[in-house]
Amino acid sequence: LLDSLIQIEKEMGRVREIKWGPRLIDLDILLFNDEIHETDELAIPHPWMCEREFVLQPLSEIAPNFIHPLEKKTISTLKRLLEK
Repeated sequence: LLDSLIQIEKEMGRVREIKWGPRLIDLDILLFNDEIHETDELAIPHPWMCEREFVLQPLSEIAPNFIHPLEKKTISTLKRLLEK
């Protein structure tokens, strides 16, 4: 899946020049069921998703009761905590 997402980014014109630099598109794997996975290339759940309102807002609309496997809180709770 990660390789496919990287290929889609390339096809859309993303160039990886500066780590965390500006980019045309950024496709991330936020969650995969309740799995926890960490390698040099990929971390699931996404390590910074709980700190990003632009991630939690739409995710809370489609999966408000999903429990984050590390935080052990629902997505809607994580969103509420971030808004404080």
